[in-house]
Amino acid sequence: MHDAIVLGLGAMGASASYQLARRGADVLGIDRFSPPHIHGSSHGATRITRLAVGEGEQYVPLAKRSHEIWREIEAATGTGLFVQNGGLIISSAASKATTHVADFFGKTVNAARAHAIAHEMLDAAAIRARFPQFRVHDQEMGYFEPSAGFVRPEGAIAAQISLAENHGAEIRPGESVVDVAVSSDGVKVTTDRGNYRAHRLVVAAGAWLPRLLDRRFAKLLKVYRQTLFWFSPEDAALYSPERFPIFIWDPVGRTQPIYGFPAIDGTGVKIATEQYESVCDPESVAVAATSAETAAMHRDFVAPQFHGLGACVDTATCLYSVTPDSHFIIDTPPGMERILVISACSGHGFKHSPAIGEAAAAWAMDAPPPFDLSAFRLSRFG
Repeated sequence: MHDAIVLGLGAMGASASYQLARRGADVLGIDRFSPPHIHGSSHGATRITRLAVGEGEQYVPLAKRSHEIWREIEAATGTGLFVQNGGLIISSAASKATTHVADFFGKTVNAARAHAIAHEMLDAAAIRARFPQFRVHDQEMGYFEPSAGFVRPEGAIAAQISLAENHGAEIRPGESVVDVAVSSDGVKVTTDRGNYRAHRLVVAAGAWLPRLLDRRFAKLLKVYRQTLFWFSPEDAALYSPERFPIFIWDPVGRTQPIYGFPAIDGTGVKIATEQYESVCDPESVAVAATSAETAAMHRDFVAPQFHGLGACVDTATCLYSVTPDSHFIIDTPPGMERILVISACSGHGFKHSPAIGEAAAAWAMDAPPPFDLSAFRLSRFG
């Protein structure tokens, strides 16, 4: 009998496995693929992290603690994972885009002020002077946060899985869950390779959540395919992390925000939008961007918005599992008190995964919760 089983070893599951194992728990981690992998929501070379979270001030403590844990993981592994090259959010009074929540820009500024997060407010002229890569309109304004930056997701997942194993966790990749059964004394997980029992179960399965637990979860999340693109800079130094921040931008006249990263490791500049037009099936989703998608991205969002970005040099896709209110689910389902669900992170979960993993470990070991997670309960959906 394990102390805990973790299903899904992406950002959330890898973190939960590590945090449990480092506390001495007997942990089994299971993933249907071989993490880090390209089939879920935790890949793509870079992921944004920021402290002033416009999606809601309830996320700020998670973001702050996650920054601390990234540094702890780097120290433990000797691996560079977290680059604080600053973050620029651009918007205007004429913005028509929604970035997860309404008035994302204003809520970001309010969160920074409420939590004493260092930042600068920039007008269009100041943005052009400091970051000439952006073709901003005169009415656009910027919020710049020096502590923001990016994390390398594949490296972060691999590091935490390795640390979990070093602390005694058993990791079983390439194993698919067939059934989950709850009893009065524990949880039984049946896979295509065997049966396992544990006192507690953490489910961090993203798009596969309804298949693992209860089909009712299908009503609480929709899965959307997202496309990622890398474009070649004419001047690589201009788009290096030292000179180009991570960004989130609501371009004038566009209904979709864009976000992106500096060029790293000899690759191009990563730029993406968010798509919510049609849901997809994670079992059959297309994992490559089409030539039409690539051409449209460059035509509509790259050429008009940036100086000196040329042809697309690479593409990828990932999955967003989105709740009706775009906030997380971190809760025990009714009648399943031995199961903690961490899912439907709605496209903005990666940055919080170290802290959420810490909270999952506390729950599984009956320790006091390190954070207030009441905002993420299932009961809010009725």
